[in-house]
Amino acid sequence: MPTNLRPENKEFRERLQHIRNALLKLHKTLADSDRDTYEKTFGKISSPNQFLRLLTSDPWFAWLHPLSLLIVSMDEALDEKEPLTATKVNALVKESSKLLAPSESGEEFSRHYFEALQRDPDVVFAHADVNKLLNPKKSPS
Repeated sequence: MPTNLRPENKEFRERLQHIRNALLKLHKTLADSDRDTYEKTFGKISSPNQFLRLLTSDPWFAWLHPLSLLIVSMDEALDEKEPLTATKVNALVKESSKLLAPSESGEEFSRHYFEALQRDPDVVFAHADVNKLLNPKKSPS
């Protein structure tokens, strides 16, 4: 990271980093939750390597890929040499909010996300942590 960051760029970078970290935690929580459901259906996953292979290539876990790609987009934005702009950060925040809209009748991610929120309180807590960062409330004056 460049050492001569303008204050506003540092603020944008920190906000995006916090959101990215919360999304990464949410992703892990969702993967762990879905792993439990997978194991109840198909039997125990034998190793971390097998779980990684399943996460990246098994259709059961394919619904998590949009969240993985969003985190990668944030990593790329944070790694760019150009200063991070409010426009870029706001676009990623908007994309995050749109993705994290659970829907019982939705397609792929939104439906699976809804189901995960219904079955696992850890997912609810991780979701709440992300939402606090995506939609910060102004403190009362």
